[in-house]
Amino acid sequence: MSLTAGIVGLPNVGKSTLFNAITKAGVEAANYPFATIDPNVGVVEVPDERLENIAKIYHPQRILPTTVEFTDIAGIVKGASKGEGLGNKFLANIRQVDAICQVVRCFEDPNITHVTGKIDPIDDIETINLELILADLETVEKRLAKVQKIAKTKDKEAVLEYEVLIKVKDALERNQLANSLEFYPEQEPYVRNLFLLTRKKMLYIANISEEEAGNPESNPYLKEVEELAHSQGAQVVPISARIEEEIAEFDDEEKESLLSDYGIKESGLDRLIRSVYHLLGLATYFTAGEKEVRAWTFHQGMKAPQAAGVIHSDFERGFIRAETMSYEDLMTYGSEQAVKEAGHYRSEGKEYLVQDGDIMLFRFNV
Repeated sequence: MSLTAGIVGLPNVGKSTLFNAITKAGVEAANYPFATIDPNVGVVEVPDERLENIAKIYHPQRILPTTVEFTDIAGIVKGASKGEGLGNKFLANIRQVDAICQVVRCFEDPNITHVTGKIDPIDDIETINLELILADLETVEKRLAKVQKIAKTKDKEAVLEYEVLIKVKDALERNQLANSLEFYPEQEPYVRNLFLLTRKKMLYIANISEEEAGNPESNPYLKEVEELAHSQGAQVVPISARIEEEIAEFDDEEKESLLSDYGIKESGLDRLIRSVYHLLGLATYFTAGEKEVRAWTFHQGMKAPQAAGVIHSDFERGFIRAETMSYEDLMTYGSEQAVKEAGHYRSEGKEYLVQDGDIMLFRFNV
């Protein structure tokens, strides 16, 4: 499975600068609204030192990390849901992402204009969220017009979908995000089919200045964003987009040196990806051999057959067993054979819950 995230925000909050940094895509970052017209899509390798350490033991022909796909859309302004600045078109580009990363401007700079004329991250967030709500409300109302007539005939599925639509509509009309609602298992398919923007997990990226990067808590706006995010069950990652852009062109050793100069232990990209993984309940398992060492993303709570299905549906369909060892055991004993001799190499069945860091070999027969 590939992880996808949409990057949204008002114009001139640092969206495209951040996107440039994390994807090295060279996307235009102009100081005026709608510099980004078409969505920019970039695929980023997920940094994971475990992958490199496993490769040192197996010496594979190739190393394949798991990836995150970021979609950067044009800055959203008030009225975007109604097509202001072609906003509705932009919003359509992120309807199928797994999570939405909302970049919020938390820095002062007289040389970079703010679309509203003042720095107010809470107002910015409310503007973006309202446009997401209005876009979803339009989606729900269109579907409701079709389903309502059928529901009157007592069609069981139509009645069930109608109840879902009314529940979502009522929440949206109260300016409530759909991700705050709970649904019964039988209702979930109807909710998923709506591809609601406000149902997606939300992560706020607080774009702070270079001077505050080493001590983000000194930023007066960050606490406001954190309090709002906490009330929504969302997460906040403080990042200096300018620093990320600066270090993007350097190798790992040079990056560490530059980050150290700013008093930062790890890059914003690493923290962003880890936060998105945590937000979505994701983890990583590995496959390893002479041909390749590879990382795979899976949902925590997956049993072995479903995790095998991440590689190929045939692996899940014909699952027999999973031979596995933990990353920690491999590092402790130094080789797969040594793990086996120590009695820590296991054969797991269909009920095994895959753990983050497991190194798996799936046995299947189709």
